[in-house]
Amino acid sequence: MKKRPFAPGLLLVAGAWLFLSVFCWLKPDGEISFSERRKLAEFPELSRRSILSGKFASDFEAYSLDQFPARDSFRTLQSLSAFYLFGQMDNHGIYLQEGFAAEIEYPLDRSSVEAAAEKLKSLYERYIRGKTDRVYFSVIPDKNYYLAEEGGYPAMDYPELFSIMKGKMDFAEYLDLTGFLSPEDYYRTDTHWRQEKISDVASFLAGSMGTALPGEYRAEKVREDFRGVYYGQAALPMEGEKIFILHSSIIDRCEVCRGDTEKISGVYDLDKLEGRDPYEVYLSGAAPVIRIANPLCGKERRLVLFGDSFASSLAPLLAEGYSEITLVDIRYIDSSLIGDYADFQDADVLFLYSTLLLNSSESMR
Repeated sequence: MKKRPFAPGLLLVAGAWLFLSVFCWLKPDGEISFSERRKLAEFPELSRRSILSGKFASDFEAYSLDQFPARDSFRTLQSLSAFYLFGQMDNHGIYLQEGFAAEIEYPLDRSSVEAAAEKLKSLYERYIRGKTDRVYFSVIPDKNYYLAEEGGYPAMDYPELFSIMKGKMDFAEYLDLTGFLSPEDYYRTDTHWRQEKISDVASFLAGSMGTALPGEYRAEKVREDFRGVYYGQAALPMEGEKIFILHSSIIDRCEVCRGDTEKISGVYDLDKLEGRDPYEVYLSGAAPVIRIANPLCGKERRLVLFGDSFASSLAPLLAEGYSEITLVDIRYIDSSLIGDYADFQDADVLFLYSTLLLNSSESMR
C-alpha cells in the first residue's frame, strides 16, 4: 500500500489555527477600539432561545471578529493590500487624496437636506419669528467639497445642496463659508476643521452679524499624536497630527455651563485629550445645550447658535463678540424643549451645520 506523502504545510496551518484558537480563549476581551471609536462586541448571551433563534450565532460572529488576536494589524494589512496591491481607489468608502483621508459622501440625499431645512424652519416659526430679525445660516462644506472631484472620486451635488437650503431658509441671511476654507483647514485624519485655521471664518461670521472680534490669539499645542475617525476606518499607518487650542485674554476668562447644571468650567477640557475623541477638548464635546458667558463684554449682546460638532471649536472664538452664547444641538435635545433653555428676544441667531449632517439628517430631533 502506497503511503500518503507527509504534508508539512498542512501541519503548519493546523498548528497556526490551534494557536490562534487557544489565544482567543485565553486573552482578555478588549472593551473599546480607540482607533475606530466604538465599543467592541462582548461575548453573547448563551441561552436556548438565543441558539434556536440564531441570534447567538450572529452575535458570536461579531464577537469573534472584534476580539480576534492582532485585529488592528490584520485590518492594516488588508487596507494596505487593497490600496497598494490591488489598486483600489478606496477601502470601504475611505480614500486618500493629497495626504488627506476622507469618506466618500455620495450621492446627495435631497429628501434628507429638505427635511433638515424644514426642521430648522419649524424652529424659526416656533421660537424666533417676531422676536428678532437678525437670523443667519451657514453651511460648512466637508472635505469632499475640496478633494473628491479633483481626485476622481464621486462627489455629491454641493451646489444643489446649497440651493435647497437657501430656498427653504429664506427667513435667514445666508453666509457663504466656501471661499474661506481649503483642505489644509481640516484635520488629515478626521472630519473636523482645525480651530487654529478658522479665525478668519469666525471674523467673517461675527462681522456679518454686526459684531467684531479682536482676532489676536496665542496658539497652544495640547496634543502631538491625534488620529481622527478616518484613521480608524482607513486602518492605514498615517502619522499623528497636532491639536492646538487658541487663547486670548477674553477666551481664557469665558465661563461654560453645560445643560441645566450649575457647574462652571473653561472653554477647553484638557482631560478629553486622552479620551476616545480628543476633539472633545473644545467645550467638553457635544451636549444638548451649552452656555458660554463672556464677563469682559462691554455690552449685552447674545447669540443663539444652532450647530453640530463643528461649532464646538468655533463658538469659543465667536464668544469674544458676545456677552453670552447659547449653543443648541438638536441631535441631543427634543425641539419642544428648546424654549426652556434659549432666549431669542433681541438675540442674534445662527444656524450652522455641516454638509455631512444635512445629507444624513435623521438625528436632528
